[in-house]
Amino acid sequence: MLQVQNLSKRFGGSTAVEDLSFTVNAGEIVGLLGPNGAGKTTSIRCIASLLQPTSGRILLNGHDVAENPVAAKRALAFVPEVPNPYEMLTVMEHLRFVAAAYRMEDELKNAEEILTRLDLWEKRNELGASLSKGMRQKLACACAFIHQAQVFLFDEPLIGLDPKGMRELKSMIMERRSQGNAILISTHMLDTAERLCDRVVILNRGRLIAEGTVEELHQKLSSGADVTLEDMFLQLTEEVPA
Repeated sequence: MLQVQNLSKRFGGSTAVEDLSFTVNAGEIVGLLGPNGAGKTTSIRCIASLLQPTSGRILLNGHDVAENPVAAKRALAFVPEVPNPYEMLTVMEHLRFVAAAYRMEDELKNAEEILTRLDLWEKRNELGASLSKGMRQKLACACAFIHQAQVFLFDEPLIGLDPKGMRELKSMIMERRSQGNAILISTHMLDTAERLCDRVVILNRGRLIAEGTVEELHQKLSSGADVTLEDMFLQLTEEVPA
């Protein structure tokens, strides 16, 4: 459902992402991993059309983001690392706005369930400006779940959430996987990625350096079963020459 083909993004003379290719299939959660400055957020912003790639091609549910942007974006739900809700819209008005933008007003029937699961139902009439950082993160997630997206992009979705919120969001993400959605999650929380993701894509200095299941990474590095994803991540990223 998500295909990234030879994606490159340059800012002046600096290359943030170079020749990146990977896929996320239906019914799959893929973790996008890498140290700070590896190109994770730039890649996600290119997929979400917030940045225009220097070169390469991105397909969402079969639609080319550059050639058919409306159809491509209709298939997408995106949760940024730092949500910026509309300060003068209430929580419920955010959901109504997103549903109307995607012409999915019928999906508002699910608003109470989504907001209840994210501990936002009692705050449904509060303005975006009054929400805490964690509540803003939950609101961004609620907006992503309110329309029938096929591809979900999450950039550090668990940062700022309380333990209950983290558990509920992970549960909701896994439910979407079981429904056949494709989910890409950028995170630094490697223990969570190891438990939650079917595969991982590891970047360093803008390049893909490894991808596969945890078991496949074990085989690649000839490591024992007791070696964690964190151990393998550190080995892989430290081995890349400057």
